[in-house]
Amino acid sequence: MATASPEHEVSQAQAKAFARSFFVDGEGPGHERQDSPALARALSSFDNAGIATRQIAQPIAWLQARHDFPTKNAAYLEAARELSRRAGAEALRRAGVEPREIGAVVFASSTGIATPSLDARLVQDLDLPRSCARVPLWGLGCAGGGAGVGRAMALARGLGEPVLVVACELCTLTFVHGDRRKANLIAVALFGDGAAATVVAPEPWWTPPRGPELLSPYARLLDDTEDVMGWDLEGEGLRVRFSPVIPALTREHAQAMAREAAATAGLAPEDLRHFVVHPGGRKVLEAYRGALTPAAAEPGAEDDPLRHAAAVLRDHGNMSSPTVLFVLERFLDATPASGEAGLLLALGPGFCAEGAVLRW
Repeated sequence: MATASPEHEVSQAQAKAFARSFFVDGEGPGHERQDSPALARALSSFDNAGIATRQIAQPIAWLQARHDFPTKNAAYLEAARELSRRAGAEALRRAGVEPREIGAVVFASSTGIATPSLDARLVQDLDLPRSCARVPLWGLGCAGGGAGVGRAMALARGLGEPVLVVACELCTLTFVHGDRRKANLIAVALFGDGAAATVVAPEPWWTPPRGPELLSPYARLLDDTEDVMGWDLEGEGLRVRFSPVIPALTREHAQAMAREAAATAGLAPEDLRHFVVHPGGRKVLEAYRGALTPAAAEPGAEDDPLRHAAAVLRDHGNMSSPTVLFVLERFLDATPASGEAGLLLALGPGFCAEGAVLRW
């Protein structure tokens, strides 16, 4: 596992001030009076998001200016390539796997567009075999990191070679100046930027306890939920689509998802002792807590299985696809291997769940 963050750090107070400058103090259609109760409630989401700071690809001054989609996308291409290279190189180093040994690269990203996809540049930047299979994943959003691990399992087993997974998102570069909806304000309250990478390898490259044993991939798509989360394309670029029902959907389906995932590995739900989940936001974490860990300790306590997800949200915000891999890195660093089973799970557009059952 390895992660990489941009150099520009923004506190939640700075993010709230940025939002106020557009949604409260600005002029033009969509702005409400500064004393609007609805806006006051919306801005209070910054104080209750569980985020202290996050890292962004461009300084706030750049984001304060209006940019067209080609300009935003060019910034995405430059920063995503470098962050992905850093995370990928460090993951290979930590895994003790030579670039020439990689049989495939899975690249998840949904915050910019590139053809050829960025993994083509990553193969060259990391000097991976030009014959390795390239598997770009676009449109999975927050679920992309979990999907990358799941797809890499099948590839590693089929190829008999290590697979490099990289997830990189620059969510903040998608900010649309003309979008005055609450969903855009919530996006400012939550989103950060980052990249993460991991090596998924079969034996003999992988031997315990070098990393968790991946038992089975897991995926679940909920019918007729495509309006819950995603992008809408407009003149200024990718406009965020958020539904307020996301925490309720998480609370409703998380337990069944955990039961289904455990069954794919021949386990009972109670066998899952570790939960490495994507912290979409504070309310989503609370929904996970109610559905998956009803007897959990006080949030943040040593025996709280969601404490690492909460810590990543606090320190980095919601980075979309790489976030669950940031959580995995913290979990592995802080948790001695004991042979217990767990679930890596991320929810994203679809509305879907993606991840894997693991043992650590």
